[in-house]
Amino acid sequence: MHLLRAILTPLVAAAVLATAAPLVQAQNRGDDTLLEMQQAFRKGDRKKLEQLLPAARGHALEPWAAYWTLKARLDEAAPQEVQAFLQRYAGSYQEDRLRNDWLLLLGQRRDWSQFAEHHPQYRMSDDREVRCYALLIDQIKGTAPASAADDVRRTWYSLRDADDGCTHAASELYSDKKLSALDVWRKARLGIEANRMRVVRNAVEIVAPDALPQLRDVFDSPTKYLLGRATVRGKMHQELVVLALVKLATGDPQAAANLLDAKWGVQLSAEERNWVWGVIGKQAAQKLSPDAMAYFANVARDSDLNDDTLGWKARAALRAGQWKVVRKTIDAMGDDTRQESTWVYWKARALLAARPSEAERAEARQLLEGIAGTRGFYEQLALEELGQRIATPPAPAPLTAEEKAAARANPGLNRGLYAILLGLRSEGVREWNYTTNLHTPGGMADRELLAAADFACQREVWDRCINTSERTKAVTDAAQRFPTPFRNTVVERAQGIGLDPAYVYGLIRQESRFVMDARSGVGASGLMQVMPATARWTARKIGLANFTPDQISDRDTNITIGTAYLKLALDDFAGSMPMAAAAYNAGPGRPRSWRNGPVLDAAIWAENVPFAETRDYVKKVLANTTNYAALLTGQPQSLKSRLGTVGPRESAEPEANKELP
Repeated sequence: MHLLRAILTPLVAAAVLATAAPLVQAQNRGDDTLLEMQQAFRKGDRKKLEQLLPAARGHALEPWAAYWTLKARLDEAAPQEVQAFLQRYAGSYQEDRLRNDWLLLLGQRRDWSQFAEHHPQYRMSDDREVRCYALLIDQIKGTAPASAADDVRRTWYSLRDADDGCTHAASELYSDKKLSALDVWRKARLGIEANRMRVVRNAVEIVAPDALPQLRDVFDSPTKYLLGRATVRGKMHQELVVLALVKLATGDPQAAANLLDAKWGVQLSAEERNWVWGVIGKQAAQKLSPDAMAYFANVARDSDLNDDTLGWKARAALRAGQWKVVRKTIDAMGDDTRQESTWVYWKARALLAARPSEAERAEARQLLEGIAGTRGFYEQLALEELGQRIATPPAPAPLTAEEKAAARANPGLNRGLYAILLGLRSEGVREWNYTTNLHTPGGMADRELLAAADFACQREVWDRCINTSERTKAVTDAAQRFPTPFRNTVVERAQGIGLDPAYVYGLIRQESRFVMDARSGVGASGLMQVMPATARWTARKIGLANFTPDQISDRDTNITIGTAYLKLALDDFAGSMPMAAAAYNAGPGRPRSWRNGPVLDAAIWAENVPFAETRDYVKKVLANTTNYAALLTGQPQSLKSRLGTVGPRESAEPEANKELP
């Protein structure tokens, strides 16, 4: 019997297809067809998709085959074809995925009547462009809520790349005087800081189309633009100078500061000066420059900065030990940002710094109690601030046979697992996530999530097991969230070279979620996501004879090489788990540089890691490690004891291992 059928036979006996068609016997041949169709879709081969579609009829993953075929020519499809697809696959992820695609196309065509007809049936409701189109239609109809302009502005600002939906909505709202010129210019500033010329151009075209000819000069050579002008002439030129200063600051904050201070500051408005000084401070903070706080000190009003810039001001203040500034900066953040566990924790720490009053102690305790738990990095630190340690939470009540049966009979979960096990991982993950998170408003309830996670765990699809279980709110199943596959191999290998097995598990969980064939965009492979060059170097270093790069996909070899490299990195950083984790993610050269400066609480050091991916990675690996240690030992654990402090390499430490890749 075919492998997938052997795995899923108990599951697909139910109505797997959205159309309730029976699973065909020639599934093996159908599997090959689906894989071929996926490749044809990625290549944009519409003719081949049309040719193969009949062979996919009746397959468990037929909705994907039909989706790929119609999506490839959606711009030419008649509304009747789209409606037929939506009806045939009603209730499925593919129905809602195509509805999302169709809504975007209708928005681009400005076909507001059809958009309004389809939008109420759109279940995912997670596409920001679609949301902007919908808000614009409400504005046109006169039914928009009072918050519509704020919603459009917030959504538009959150999009890093150029789009049509929010840009068009913003343009219309600007014409209706519901968005200000400053709102639009701020989008241009965000775009130029992110090096997104099209974003900048789209925004400037709304508010000052006459400025477009000068925009390329601003983008290509901000220094030349700034030095080539003596004064500003009106609001448009002021904003072009702001854009040029922001662009310059992204590469050379000191040069931008010099020009702002010596020439342009007096010619800009207070808001413009504050924004530019904020960007200069942020760029300096990301370089871990001691000048960052001096730059931020030129900001006269924190409310002129966005939350991302305020975040970097708070990080720089943490690094400088300026707790009053940390507190004031967090208070200036928007409500949503201020309520993130990161800033809740640091606000509490700021309240407790120096000589807190009883009221400050009480407020800090309330903040810490609001986030304390085992879920993540700051939740664990908050728990320890309250005098507790990290222990494995009590297991929830066992799943009933009925709860497990409901998960096994769920068509979306079945299709998701089938696709993943077939090799259509991206498609399977999306369908699984849709089924658990978006198919019904608010997603599945906790017990349903536990049952779905159990379904994935039993099939050893560990990433869906973990991610699904992590969504529960009132209960925690630690065995699902922190599984220990390949336990004998991991524990024996780790202990054999002097590594904490919990640290290895914490890293694997973050690297690959235990997906054996995981492969990153830069070529890292396997459970521990080892790069080919790193694998070759490590194999030579540990005397692994006859190693070839293709062996890195072998589970045991991957663990052997990954743990060996981790141990070498840990030794190079004198046992510092945060720095070794940063080295594993970003290479050892960067954390060697990032450690220079003052000796810091490692939590402050980690929060100041310049790369968002590495910053998140370090915190998650350490939080994972602490949870795994509690699970493996059965004893309460301390995250703080694993963090320690970070500072320049001490004279007693050996020289850095310059060979370490």
